Amino acid sequence: MNYFSTNFTLGILGGGQLGKMMLYETRKWDIRTHVLDPSAEAPCRIATDYFEQGDLMDFETVYNFGKKVDVLTFEIEGVNIEALEKLENEGVKVYPSAATLRNIQDKGVQKQFYKVHKIPTSPFKVYKDKNDLNEAIVRKELHFPFVWKSCTGGYDGKGVSMIRTEEDVIPLSEGSCIAEKLIPFKNELAVIVARNPSGEVKTYPVVEMEFHPEANQVEYVICPARIDDAVANKARALATKVSEAFQHVGLLAVEMFQTEDDEILVNEVAPRPHNSGHYSIEASYTNQFEQQIRAILDLPLGNTESKVGGIMVNLVGAEGHTGQVVYKNIEKILAMEGVTPHIYGKKETRPFRKMGHVTIVNKDLDKARKIAELVKKTIEVIAS
Repeated sequence: MNYFSTNFTLGILGGGQLGKMMLYETRKWDIRTHVLDPSAEAPCRIATDYFEQGDLMDFETVYNFGKKVDVLTFEIEGVNIEALEKLENEGVKVYPSAATLRNIQDKGVQKQFYKVHKIPTSPFKVYKDKNDLNEAIVRKELHFPFVWKSCTGGYDGKGVSMIRTEEDVIPLSEGSCIAEKLIPFKNELAVIVARNPSGEVKTYPVVEMEFHPEANQVEYVICPARIDDAVANKARALATKVSEAFQHVGLLAVEMFQTEDDEILVNEVAPRPHNSGHYSIEASYTNQFEQQIRAILDLPLGNTESKVGGIMVNLVGAEGHTGQVVYKNIEKILAMEGVTPHIYGKKETRPFRKMGHVTIVNKDLDKARKIAELVKKTIEVIAS
């Protein structure tokens, strides 16, 4: 099929920043796109050929949208799987597939998947609801501290909590959840794997992630990760094993822990472009968004290696600020060498909301890290 400058249509479920950055690449290649998103002010709206406002979890909305496109993908996991399955049965190509998403969308199912496929992960148990979790604590089947995760709906640090006492359980949501053993670790790492329908597979270099201690959001992504080559090779090999198990098409971001004794455990995955790959827009030969398009259209995969060291800084709403966004001091970071800001197009800021990111590239990774810290201290995402 000829994708370029034709009526071929790629559909994207979700119109947030990931979709917007994917549209940079479809614009570059003149690929026609349709986007569905619940928000009338979705960032994708300005760059797609056709925008539709609608509920991503509504069967009829997703099904009817999917019937208008040739290939359907998504930039967020919260979509109606039954609609995807029906579309697949009627000949619409859906990548990643509904079967892949079924094993990932619910974190309890995802963790069980690792167990079945002998993929190393932290010890865990799934609970049907908060009452079930509380009973396990009373019976002393669970020991403090542990990590609590909501099975569904978690995103950008939401749905994950450290539980140190019985009081910490009180504010948790009521739905199904996971309790994970707290694992001491040296680093949080990630590897993005690309796979096309023909079976070509490539991995990006291992990145290192530094998290905000309160919001549980990534503050810095560092590529390459500052780890031994042997550990990096082990992480890439494990990410490839995970990819083979899911048999996904597109991108799969595999988040991992490097333990104190240099073992690698899989934390969780995302079947889409991912925050840990944003550095690639400036630093890689083929950025993750172009790679996603290549993969789902069964085109040859691009070179995943980096041209230069890259660090990404997330721009999130400042605490105490809600309202019309202002990027204070953005002109100061624009004056810094190797610094590129990306503004997502969300008009309203609120505490810890992802509003953009900044990439810092430099041949000297230590220097890039220092500049990244200066960027973080300089720019403020506030309300007017």
